[in-house]
Amino acid sequence: MEQSWGAGRLAIEIGTSIPSARVIRILDNLIRLYGRPARVRVDNGPALTAEAFVEWSAAQGIAIGYIQPGKPDQNAFIERFNRTFREEVLDAYLFDSLDQVRAITEEWLATYNTERPHDSLGRVPTLTFLPRPDAPAESAFAVST
Repeated sequence: MEQSWGAGRLAIEIGTSIPSARVIRILDNLIRLYGRPARVRVDNGPALTAEAFVEWSAAQGIAIGYIQPGKPDQNAFIERFNRTFREEVLDAYLFDSLDQVRAITEEWLATYNTERPHDSLGRVPTLTFLPRPDAPAESAFAVST
């Protein structure tokens, strides 16, 4: 049975550019916190098609499920989240710095995960529906394919 990290956004990285080395560092941190997924679904961005990312994924035993170019509906869950984040944070403020974006994002994400009811989860917040253990060896959540 494949493992995954389950529902919800685990990290939002803020920057003007996020190269594959940074993606790998973020994923290494998430693996330490939540366990190793069997597969990740990603778009075809340069950081995710880079040789370093592909080699890291293979070394970790993590399969990469690329969506088809121009088909964001193949990753509809995250695209819906991205739209919500863009509308409620990125388009709602004029930022003075990346630190300000990070601070507002952190506040928004805490509310999104702990207070905001989600229709798809039976009108409960994400972390109420799917509490996460602090540091499991492996994730116990199955991937839908």
